[in-house]
Amino acid sequence: MAIDEALRQRREDVVREHMQSENELRFDDTIKTFSHPRYEMIPSGDVFDGEAEVREYYRLSRSRTPDQNNEIIALHFADDAVIVEFWLRGTPGGKPFECRMCAFFLFDGDRITNERVYYDRKTIFDQIS
Repeated sequence: MAIDEALRQRREDVVREHMQSENELRFDDTIKTFSHPRYEMIPSGDVFDGEAEVREYYRLSRSRTPDQNNEIIALHFADDAVIVEFWLRGTPGGKPFECRMCAFFLFDGDRITNERVYYDRKTIFDQIS
């Protein structure tokens, strides 16, 4: 069953706010985009489930790479998800990296239930080591 255009637009707006608020370190606003905060980092197997764990993920990731930011390349839509291709950039330890990534934002209604992130760890490692 295809989603209606109004719901698709609300989901796109939520994903854009989610990603922009991460860039601007407005994590209270990022948390508000979820109905239940959850990240699954597929390459590492790390799962951050619930608000406390997700806030700790933000703290840890930004302590390593304070200037971490994303830039949307493309958005794709499914009945229960928005799939985003994006660049992730940052300079951990003063060494810049750029990695093309993909995130599946899973939805219940117009709030995110899970962000599932796919990327190649070696791409980042080779640039910062």
